[in-house]
Amino acid sequence: MFSFARPHRDDVLLAATGLSGGVVLWLIGIHIQNGRLFDAPWVSLLPLVVMSALELLRRRAPVTALAAGTLALVADQFTVGSLATLLMFTDLVYAAVLYGSPTASRRIPVITLLATVATTVGFIAWAPSADAVLIGIVVGMVSFGPALTGVSVRNHRDAAEAARLRADQTALLAEMDRVQAVTGERSRMARELHDVVANHLSAIAIHSTAALSIGDPGTSHDALGVIRRNSVDGLAEMRRLIGLLRESGADEPPSAAPTLASLDALVGQADANSASSGLVVTLDDGREETGPLPAPVELAAYRIVQESLTNALKHAAPGPVTVRLRRTREVLTVEVSSALGDRPGPRVPGSGTGLVGMRERVALLGGTIGAGPRPGGDGIKIWLVRAELPVEERTYGT
Repeated sequence: MFSFARPHRDDVLLAATGLSGGVVLWLIGIHIQNGRLFDAPWVSLLPLVVMSALELLRRRAPVTALAAGTLALVADQFTVGSLATLLMFTDLVYAAVLYGSPTASRRIPVITLLATVATTVGFIAWAPSADAVLIGIVVGMVSFGPALTGVSVRNHRDAAEAARLRADQTALLAEMDRVQAVTGERSRMARELHDVVANHLSAIAIHSTAALSIGDPGTSHDALGVIRRNSVDGLAEMRRLIGLLRESGADEPPSAAPTLASLDALVGQADANSASSGLVVTLDDGREETGPLPAPVELAAYRIVQESLTNALKHAAPGPVTVRLRRTREVLTVEVSSALGDRPGPRVPGSGTGLVGMRERVALLGGTIGAGPRPGGDGIKIWLVRAELPVEERTYGT
């Protein structure tokens, strides 16, 4: 469709150059043919002016410019002719293929080829001579040659654009992968920090509250001992995480991630921390399979137990807190149960992020987890956290 936008500066330059060149050739009397219907030299300026004006449309309306240029070229054949008019027509053919629609870029080379063949055959049939072949060659150079050049340039341009789009898509996918990796790493760090810090800080908060509210020096001394122990352990865990973040930049290699072999120590620490709240923490390890577990499974199981014990320290009523481990060839089952109900003494409010973190860990491993009240023995309700983690080797999420 024709556009009234301002012509491209290169098109203006081509039009001005073609017009001025044709005028110069006309002034010095250089023409390309003689004995035409309109033999006055000035008549050849009319097709020249029209052709130079059409050069302004070579980008905005290339097919229209070519159609009008063809009529101007035919009209030029009835005059003494101008070389500038002929050259500008070849540029219109080239521009129609390069800037036209995909359909036009496919059809124009075919049409110009057929026109070249038809012209050559017609002149040979009318007057068999070398001149007839020469005329066919000239027609091919004026029409089919520029069209073929336009096809080549357009194919290279389209290939370059496709390569640029592929590069942009690759960069976009890389950026999406980077953002996803950063988000996943931040989530993993958030879970680790919560699981490591919440357990120790909960014990510190509860025992510091007890030390402040109870006037017995012996009880306060015991509470301060628990506070100190949890502070030291929490600091050690924080140093381990910092070492993991630094990786090779640390002077010493980071500590290994906790495994199920460390559950005895974790349960013993939780039992000591919760003794003043009337909780008795025990470990029931009934795993049938004793082979090694994938590291992500061991870490997830350890963190689930750690977070569950932290929640029991915050909310459980006095009574037993039992950690159970069961394993088959396919699944590792982790259960942590505690008495459900109100209990006296200081309590720490929860934020709810611990359960979210546990669900995220289990989801990354393709397992299942549930947490909620269940009926227990002797009509006592318990709070049960149960997670089932697949133990077969696989590529785990981060």
